Amino acid sequence: MDRVLKAARTSGSLNLSNRSLRDVPNEVYQSADAAGEGEKWWEAVDLQKLILAHNQIERLKEDLRNLPLLTVLNVSHNKLSELPAAIGELHLLKSLDVSFNSILKIPEEIGSAASLVKFDCSSNRLQELPSSLGRCLDLSDLKASNNCITSLPEDLANCTKMTKLDVEGNKLTALSNNSVASWTILTELNASKNFLDGIPDTIERLSRLIRLDLHQNRISSIPPSISGCCSLAEFYMGNNALTTLPAEIATLSKLGTFDLHSNQLKEYCVEACQLRLSVLDLSNNSLAGLPPEIGKMTTLRKLLLTGNPMRTLRSSLVNGPTPTLLKYLRSRLSESEDIGASTTKEDVIAMATRLSITSKELSLEGLNLSAIPSEVWESGEITKLDLSKNSIQGLPLELSSCVSLQSLILSRNKIKDWPGAVFKSLSSLSCLKLDNNPLRQIPSDGFKDVPMLQILDLSFNIGSLSENPAFSSLPHLQELYLRRVQLHEVPSDILSLQQLQILDLSQNSLQSIPEGFKNLTSLTELDLCDNNISALPPELGLLDPSLHALRLDGNPLRSIRRTILDRGTKAVLKYLKDKILEN
Repeated sequence: MDRVLKAARTSGSLNLSNRSLRDVPNEVYQSADAAGEGEKWWEAVDLQKLILAHNQIERLKEDLRNLPLLTVLNVSHNKLSELPAAIGELHLLKSLDVSFNSILKIPEEIGSAASLVKFDCSSNRLQELPSSLGRCLDLSDLKASNNCITSLPEDLANCTKMTKLDVEGNKLTALSNNSVASWTILTELNASKNFLDGIPDTIERLSRLIRLDLHQNRISSIPPSISGCCSLAEFYMGNNALTTLPAEIATLSKLGTFDLHSNQLKEYCVEACQLRLSVLDLSNNSLAGLPPEIGKMTTLRKLLLTGNPMRTLRSSLVNGPTPTLLKYLRSRLSESEDIGASTTKEDVIAMATRLSITSKELSLEGLNLSAIPSEVWESGEITKLDLSKNSIQGLPLELSSCVSLQSLILSRNKIKDWPGAVFKSLSSLSCLKLDNNPLRQIPSDGFKDVPMLQILDLSFNIGSLSENPAFSSLPHLQELYLRRVQLHEVPSDILSLQQLQILDLSQNSLQSIPEGFKNLTSLTELDLCDNNISALPPELGLLDPSLHALRLDGNPLRSIRRTILDRGTKAVLKYLKDKILEN
């Protein structure tokens, strides 16, 4: 013990976890001024990090105030029943973990620890949180799960930097409209296993929300304002009292997992068939049938329907593989989806061009165009051009005059050659979608033509990438979609993309994932579905908590148990991170 304490005097960090301590040694509370015999007082430093986790400690003394430079304090997994008021005198404290104790009340003085960024008080015996927490204006990560809290203090609305809030397993009956409206940069909200009877209308303010877990509550409806959650990737509403879904749910274009099991749904609305889901759980509802439009949801890999009184579908379809069910539902759709006979293609182009004068956005999607009409470069300073779902084979040089163009969507055309000559003039281009084209190999220096790209989609262009594509020429890239481009290994240049947030490598022939993925610290979504990956590097676990969605379906993963995979991203990342500690 003496050796550990002495080392802490020079490092500023002390770890006394897993030592069966019943009390905190008095020496821990002593400041650097109290250097021991044989120690050089001028080399001693005050404690900045103190780890006391996994002991039998029943009490922290008020002497804690003698450690004014403390930034990290972890006393989780002990036997504390209270915290000292001196906690408020730790003005530099940024991370406080008091989880898994028997604490009955958090002292109001905690509001004076104004530098607090992360606070974990989960798995205690709390009935409330102090209103003074609202004075911790830098608080961004609050975990208060598995307590007996009946309401959250209104003053938490002052914590406008909140990015993660976990209040699972309490006795909450409502979430404050005012607080939710204030947490505009929230990315994760877990209020599952409570007594909530509704979702605040102000949920629309959470445009950065990626994960929303409200399962096992008493919620009877989802408000139309859910449409404001435009970044939502995972939405868990199982074990509630939903009877219908709002049509506005269709606007959640990034939603990948939608859990609606064990509700009272009598139908799945047609509008929701526009979602590009990977997982849809409708099990244990009151569904008698399904709209055939679900057959168009070709991204669905898992559709769960057991426990419904299905009368219009055979049990072999309901319980069988998802692709077979989707194919059957598609066969029931009518194929009359043409543009009205009274409207000509020229009329549609003219109307779209007129609209673009004010919006600066021109959409000529699905008009069966074989060439880009001159109206495009004659229509002024357009910033977004959608030419998807046509039969265009190349880009004319005239398009180079659209120097204000920021977004160019060329999905589902017949483009064979990389239009580098045109791209060189489009210096403002930040979004380029070339998916589903018969694109030949992109020149090795092709990406240098579009250095400002933030979004690039090359999916379903088999063989379009060279052996070592120069993605490092795209330093601003935030979203990269390389679905089904015949990759056998991850291009090494991807590991240099420090701003990358979304990476889709699904439907390739990847066998392994490089350890260097741990350096992609901005990554929030990673899709590795339908490859040949049998193991994941433990270092991938270091992407927690930034990585919110890790998709692994369709891989022969043998190193991770199915029970862990089924529990989702958080469980997988924790498993991988624990493997690092084991090694």
